Amino acid sequence: MALDVPYRSIPDMFLKRVAATPDRRAFAHPGPAGPVWLTWEQVAQRAKAVGAGLHGLGVGQEDPVAILANTRLDWVIADFGIMCASGATTTVYPTTEPDDATYIIADSGSKVLFAENPDQAAKIAGAELPALTHVVLFDGDPDPSAAVPQLTLAQLEEQGAQRLAEDPELIDRIVAGIVPEHLATLIYTSGTTGRPKGVELLHAGWCWEGVAQEAIGLLRDDDLQYLWLPLSHSFGKTLLCGSTHVGMPTYVDGRVDKLVEMLSVVQPTLMCGAPRVFEKVYNKSVTTAQDAGGAKAKIFAWAVGVGKEKVALEQAGKPVPGGLKVKYAVAEKLVFSKLQARLGGRMRVLVSGAAPLSPEIATFFAAANLPISEGYGLTESSAGNFVNPPDGLRIGTVGKAMGDLECRIDTDGEILIKGRPVMRGYHNLPEETAAAFTEDGFFRTGDIGTLDDDGYLRITDRKKDLVKTSGGKYIAPSHIEGMFKATCPYTSQAVVIGQARNFCTMLVTLDPDAIAGWAAGTPLEGRPYAEIVASPEAEAMVEEYVAQLNGKLNRWETIKKVTILPRDLTIEDGEITPSLKIKRRGVESNFSTEIDKMYAGTVAEL
Repeated sequence: MALDVPYRSIPDMFLKRVAATPDRRAFAHPGPAGPVWLTWEQVAQRAKAVGAGLHGLGVGQEDPVAILANTRLDWVIADFGIMCASGATTTVYPTTEPDDATYIIADSGSKVLFAENPDQAAKIAGAELPALTHVVLFDGDPDPSAAVPQLTLAQLEEQGAQRLAEDPELIDRIVAGIVPEHLATLIYTSGTTGRPKGVELLHAGWCWEGVAQEAIGLLRDDDLQYLWLPLSHSFGKTLLCGSTHVGMPTYVDGRVDKLVEMLSVVQPTLMCGAPRVFEKVYNKSVTTAQDAGGAKAKIFAWAVGVGKEKVALEQAGKPVPGGLKVKYAVAEKLVFSKLQARLGGRMRVLVSGAAPLSPEIATFFAAANLPISEGYGLTESSAGNFVNPPDGLRIGTVGKAMGDLECRIDTDGEILIKGRPVMRGYHNLPEETAAAFTEDGFFRTGDIGTLDDDGYLRITDRKKDLVKTSGGKYIAPSHIEGMFKATCPYTSQAVVIGQARNFCTMLVTLDPDAIAGWAAGTPLEGRPYAEIVASPEAEAMVEEYVAQLNGKLNRWETIKKVTILPRDLTIEDGEITPSLKIKRRGVESNFSTEIDKMYAGTVAEL
């Protein structure tokens, strides 16, 4: 049945929300004495002023406007302002290196850049950006000598407020001209070549996302959301749309280091995150109990066992016996209540997305009466496509299709989807756009999976050669491997590991002839290959080249650990193809011990 979406665009949805509940709490930011709340009417006043200011700077329908900043209330205001000006928000991660940031701003044709501070604005210094006319700073003072004129967010709002005083209906007229098929966002995602690709997402899809989240039971108007996710990621954007449709208050704070501290202050009922945040909570809980030792460790282990027994019965659709309920009540009082309190004490729904969630972690949280609704989606499909309903959790799956999204499994097992949240295409890449769709219009996700009889989707593998860290960041391994080979002249093969891991590592093999030459004239001269590459000197040499490589990568791509293998990769062992392409599954299988050592002590091995 078709999902009823009563909005023409994001700003239409936003202005209708403001009209319906002008005095309700909308968004908060951290203040000296705790969260500082703005009502929907207050947010609208600022967003309209930003929109009018952008209109005055020449931003019109579907004109890209970039935001290069951390998650904060100003990001939200700027985004709504861009929407009210009928522009298209182009997102740039604040950790993006200058080269990629400049590429995104240039490729998108962004007319205006919102930069968090002068340091972020400096990333485009000296770049050729003919479309860019202004830079707006959230923090700091404008540089009068900057090649692209700068102004502050406050100055932009002031200019917009003056325009609205002269023409109060300006924003209403602009918004009335936006239709569902207009471009709303350009979100760049890594391609296999390493160059980001701009994903064109429309107002229709984002409005659909807002309504679909409520329809499946994720969001309610009496919820309080803690939003810390990167707003430059599609997951963050879809949550903004959900909170706007439902009208629930959202505390916005991208300071991840303050997350645990602020959860107890804000006491949210809803929080979404990538698996990494849940891994950290899990690791902290387990290590704290183990370090305590004695009776505390035993009680913790007993409670987890009781909780898992209860979860196993619930997952199997069986009743929980009275005796087990009594045991669980004790376990919750002694152990799980403390974990619940660490997350604020009022959590109704936790959602995990952007990367696979370990079933072991999911089971632990369910045992603690903090069930995680795992979901699935892609940047190309507005982030939210499948999710476990809070009242129908199936651990190990990513839940059911949201709204009226169509899904089918291709003959090779690839998950294909079709519906309003799917992108219009890749920006300026018609061939890649055509290749991403089937003849009948289904989007090729690049993931392999199965659908059960009840419509629950299970992801079993990845088809495309991209890996996704547990923090939700896509990484193009072949691009990084090629860069390392160009950096380290002794390399034979390099294999980046990172899929569903919390950081990237690399397996390296060294060229026998090159390494023999490197060893010449040293005590290692004439030694067997395996002995040379296992030496502290060889390890130090490779580490130095890895450090050089990391200096050229985005933070989330950097290699944290490296292992030199005792032999080269071979066709015979199923590690490379006859054309010398790496067979990742074969490498990861054959060298699983070496890989596990690099992740020892992390959730990846649990």
